[in-house]
Amino acid sequence: MRAWIWAGVVAMTMVMGAQAAPATTAPAASAPQALRLLRPAAATPPANTGQKAATPARPAAPAAASAPSGALQPLPESDPAAIRGYAVPIGGALKADNEEVWQRIVQLAGGKGARFVVFGTASEDPEASAKQVVDLLQRRGAVAEALPVAPKFLWVDLNKVVRDPALIAKVKAAKGIFFTGGVQERIVDVLQPGGQSTPMLEAIWDVYRKGGVVAGTSAGAAIMSTIMFRDAPSVINVLKGRFADGKQVDRGLGFVGPHLFVDQHFLKRGRFGRMIPLMMAKGYKLGLGVDENTAAIIRGDEIEVIGDRGCMIVDLTEARTDATLGAFNVQGARLSYLEHGDRYHMRARSTTPSAPKLRGELHDAESPNFKPYYTDDVFHLDMLGDSTISGAMSRLIDSVRKEVKGLAFDVLPRANDPLAELGFLFRLYKGSDSLGWSTEEFGGEQFTVTNLYLDITPVRLPMPLYGGWAGPAKAAPPGAGGGATAAAPPASAPTGQ
Repeated sequence: MRAWIWAGVVAMTMVMGAQAAPATTAPAASAPQALRLLRPAAATPPANTGQKAATPARPAAPAAASAPSGALQPLPESDPAAIRGYAVPIGGALKADNEEVWQRIVQLAGGKGARFVVFGTASEDPEASAKQVVDLLQRRGAVAEALPVAPKFLWVDLNKVVRDPALIAKVKAAKGIFFTGGVQERIVDVLQPGGQSTPMLEAIWDVYRKGGVVAGTSAGAAIMSTIMFRDAPSVINVLKGRFADGKQVDRGLGFVGPHLFVDQHFLKRGRFGRMIPLMMAKGYKLGLGVDENTAAIIRGDEIEVIGDRGCMIVDLTEARTDATLGAFNVQGARLSYLEHGDRYHMRARSTTPSAPKLRGELHDAESPNFKPYYTDDVFHLDMLGDSTISGAMSRLIDSVRKEVKGLAFDVLPRANDPLAELGFLFRLYKGSDSLGWSTEEFGGEQFTVTNLYLDITPVRLPMPLYGGWAGPAKAAPPGAGGGATAAAPPASAPTGQ
């Protein structure tokens, strides 16, 4: 039943032993080709003095059991009457038959007859994209209309259309706003050119403040933060520091407020690897990564996960970095993985698992009743692969192991790239407050995992990573007095690094 965790998750893994054993260490660097740390990193989980409930076998665990203790950096107080609406970032690739997400969006806007306006602004084909969303909303009982606000409509004067009284009246009469996917900077550049809010954007905010829904998929989710990736490079290049304001990073529309960073296509594309560097660069302490065909409903202090896959919470409240390492690094980033029905409370930094999870199995390595399923050690050769991080979290919480490691590196760096050999070692590990819940009520095993910790350390991976095989070294025959020599290394093997 547990094979689903790895199905399509890890491109290449190395099984390093089937018996319980001490936690693994970094690979030795004795050979010239070996992975070498740029500097050793000795990291331990952040201190946590919180008490955990007694854990009998398969109990109904207490809700919000994952709340860490210690000083937090809470979200600033705000007038609860200021924003009564719902922000619904969707991680992209939202399927037409995802009834839970589509029905819930309509329900939040008032149910049958709720009025929606749809912006195809980000799309290459805004007319077709918006029409599809209009049709899907109307199938669920909404009254939806697409607005002609898109730079791809070459016959439209965007400067006029975002000030058109008739269109603005339609926005104000709506209870729901929906942004399609595409290129997120198109949305921001049209509705907030040069950082200045247009009358149409103000009308959208008016709907949101009064209790309406602002939903968006893919690019429509990226705009939810005050800062967003605009034209981001690959995840590995973000880890290498190749992003700048106004180019790869720009302002968003900020529907989720200034203290939560949102990203999309999150687990599918390994984007935790780009979220953490940007969060640290911009001072964010809390991040929400929404995976494909999944949505997060955000209102006030609470995040609820719905849909097909899951969301990741990245908490950098207690994270540290070492400026002497010469490249991006982090120690003690706290990760939680939530699925359908789970809720996260931003101020308390706590998780309430769904009722089926609470009825299921609790995974608590600190409990004498802990009976982990996994004993083998795994090393991930592509930590940024499709859902590798969520699979690693689900497996680790149900394992005798204390940690798991993996790599990320550029397989095909640019010619003459001075950072071609820069890679990153990931260490995912348990803390005293790490907990998990699992259930099979939905036909396959599903997990909620809270408070695992992540260190990312820069390492050197000599290029090329491999060369021709010349066979194993030949041992000297008995009595040869060492006359035989080992086979010479292949000519393409890296030397002396």
